Amino acid sequence: MFIFDAHLDLAMNAMEWNRDLSWSVEDIRAKETEMTDKPDRGKNTVSFDAMRKGNIGICMATQIARFVKKDSHLPGWNSPHQAWAQTQGQLAWYRTMEAIGELTQITNKEELNRHLDLWNSPAKHKKPIGYILSLEGADSIITLDHLEKSYQQGLRAIGPAHYGPGTYAHGTNSIGGIGNKGKELLKEIARLNIILDTTHLCDESFWETMKAYQGPLWASHNNCRALVNHNRQFSDEQIIELIKRDAVIGIALDTWMMVPNWVRGKSTPEAMGVTLEIMVDHIDHICQLAGNALHVGIGTDLDGGFGKEQSPADIDTIADLQKLPDLLHKRGYNTGDIENIMHVNFIRFLRKTWS
Repeated sequence: MFIFDAHLDLAMNAMEWNRDLSWSVEDIRAKETEMTDKPDRGKNTVSFDAMRKGNIGICMATQIARFVKKDSHLPGWNSPHQAWAQTQGQLAWYRTMEAIGELTQITNKEELNRHLDLWNSPAKHKKPIGYILSLEGADSIITLDHLEKSYQQGLRAIGPAHYGPGTYAHGTNSIGGIGNKGKELLKEIARLNIILDTTHLCDESFWETMKAYQGPLWASHNNCRALVNHNRQFSDEQIIELIKRDAVIGIALDTWMMVPNWVRGKSTPEAMGVTLEIMVDHIDHICQLAGNALHVGIGTDLDGGFGKEQSPADIDTIADLQKLPDLLHKRGYNTGDIENIMHVNFIRFLRKTWS
């Protein structure tokens, strides 16, 4: 079944992890066998080959570069200008992948429909993977003019914050609102009809954003606080608010977000019993809140700073997402529901937003 993945850090893996995603997953792992600079070395799950094998034909592909102030202990860039330059380097990588036929950028409904027609065709040649540019954390937007420039480059979704306090909002593990800068950013996002990604907003920033912003929004990779009690997840009240606004929520596969009591560096997916069944638990929770299967999808975040050591035990590569339809069917979801979850909900959202 065709899959839309609403969150993959492809350029980060290529430019910061130095992974050639045109290689197979196995070849990338072999290259990293002796590397110890990151805990996920040799444990990656994503490559273009694996995406094609899993029929993952479209993804939201990120630019990400956090600006951190002098007193911050978070990793990041020491000035917003450096952060901006980093996102431009990531964009250059996406463009290079387009030039060799691995990727194709999607920026409007016509391009979306043409790409879907291509992937639904019986063509035997290697099909480029469609990517829609997303910015995770807005700290690299030095001025609102930079947001306009990013839009011209193809940016179609943006999350105001990532981890910690940001320039425009407060993110995961921080407390605070959006302030005047955040409100001005939201106005410009609405003017440009960019999708607001509410993922990572802390509770206070989330609710202030809901009051200040009436444009298109979703959560690209966000799980349920009712199942894992941490501020990174959304409460039922937040999920219901997103449902009321006709949003779609992508379920992530970072195991600490999937089950409670995960201890980074100590817990293992096998010992904690984390499989794709747990992903279905989060999907089902949102469907029960909504009363339908129209507001949830897939936003894996695979290889988003973690690998197999922090992914469901039954995921070897991203191609294993094709196990999901059968798991959903066994839970009582019909074919239409399953198609909605696997790709239709996010595609319907884009067609409506870009009409």
